Amino acid sequence: MSVTIKSAREIEYMRIAGKLLEEVHNELGAFVKPGISTLDIDRYGEKLIRERGCIPNFLNYNGYPASICVSVNDEVVHGIPHKERILMEGDIVSLDAGLIYKGYHSDAARTHGVGKISKEAEQLIAVTRQSFFEGIKYARAGRHLHEISAAINDYIDQFGYGVVQDLVGHGIGTKLHEDPQIPNFRQKRRGIRLMPGMTLAIEPMINAGGWEVCWLDDDWTVVTEDGSLSAHYENTVLITGGEPELLTLSL
Repeated sequence: MSVTIKSAREIEYMRIAGKLLEEVHNELGAFVKPGISTLDIDRYGEKLIRERGCIPNFLNYNGYPASICVSVNDEVVHGIPHKERILMEGDIVSLDAGLIYKGYHSDAARTHGVGKISKEAEQLIAVTRQSFFEGIKYARAGRHLHEISAAINDYIDQFGYGVVQDLVGHGIGTKLHEDPQIPNFRQKRRGIRLMPGMTLAIEPMINAGGWEVCWLDDDWTVVTEDGSLSAHYENTVLITGGEPELLTLSL
């Protein structure tokens, strides 16, 4: 395993990449409404990224055909946008997006309700988001990586939801996916010791039912095996000498 420690200059580029991606996500969230297609979201997202002088890092990544991963209801991640997939009142939609600024990547995901959604869906989205914040309490220099994993898992267990185990978070920098892998579920080992300058994409993927998932025939779209709803929340995080810095979220 080779985990990169970013220099001050690299961190500044990643801060800018993260801030620009936050702006894109904020505009995408406001754009989501009943009646639009998932392809509309993708095209708008790509426009927003390129207007900022950046490159959508998902487009053509290992063959993925779009700039924004748009996953609806039981789709966990990597949903492929399509002009005939229309968002309906009551749906939930997860938007996973990233961009490249001066060679440095940012990556973040949000799940949105489409119009008025059920209380159950609202809770799933809120709990998934909060599990991220429970995890990053341990995203500090000197702690161990899998303390983050355990904190996410323990928080989710209170609600009886399933923590996806086939997909994990990751390091990020000059590549979209770098070491280390970051599970969202408990591990037997403590994992690596965290150090200032590490940049991590931490991303709980939580199902309202069981944790099991399967892939559709397009070889990209991951769905819950039991058809239950799924939510996704992700930020690019910088390990510092104190509190973790969220590069894709202004608090």
